[in-house]
Amino acid sequence: MFALGPDAGYAQTVAVPHDSQTAHEPKGTADPQTDPDPSELSPEPSTLKGAIEDSFRLLVIEHTARVLFQQKTRSELDGPFLVDYLRSVKVPDTWDDGDSWGVNYIGHPIHGAASGFIWLDHEDGAHDPRLGFSKEYWASRGRATAWAAVYSVQFEFGPFSEASIGNVGLHPNTTGWVDHIVTPAGALAFMVAEDVLDRYLITKIESWTRNNWIRGAARIALNPSRTLSNAAQGRSPWSRPVRPLP
Repeated sequence: MFALGPDAGYAQTVAVPHDSQTAHEPKGTADPQTDPDPSELSPEPSTLKGAIEDSFRLLVIEHTARVLFQQKTRSELDGPFLVDYLRSVKVPDTWDDGDSWGVNYIGHPIHGAASGFIWLDHEDGAHDPRLGFSKEYWASRGRATAWAAVYSVQFEFGPFSEASIGNVGLHPNTTGWVDHIVTPAGALAFMVAEDVLDRYLITKIESWTRNNWIRGAARIALNPSRTLSNAAQGRSPWSRPVRPLP
């Protein structure tokens, strides 16, 4: 167990139904001595169903951003969809895929971790801060990493993927093993790092100030994967269901 002061509160998010989230949120600053344990909040009806639905919303956000901001994606939208898609799906024969270091080793792990946090938000009790670094903690993060790996394969090759939207892989040196290895491995690293930052740094910042602008900015900047996960689930980017901003 990690002891936190009354102003620090819980460090992880938890699963709450979207249509009744506010009913479970305590008022004011969370107190670990009196506020409900995250595992006591009502779980989603189906972990898999909820994770699939919210992961699809994450895909919509990511592919919309690709179409809006990547000329190379827009330029490949013409042509026969099915034929070009099938030609784009191929087993990589190189490590690199032509993307920059930042995209491969920062951006992809962040989007993988976002899908992992979506899984955890639908798994009852998975964000219990008292798990610490126990077997239960690592088991939950392992399941989230497995989900991130599945999400990554769909993002690269699936019917709603880079291969189908933008025909990544159609041309030489545009697909590589880096995405399939680094995305899930980096997702685990980012989830653990963001758990640590949320528990020890963000809660410390929140104990120093009552300014919700500063608190919200710290949550967004220091937990980018959880921020993206929140957006995909229709919550405010800075949301913490058991540690709401007043």
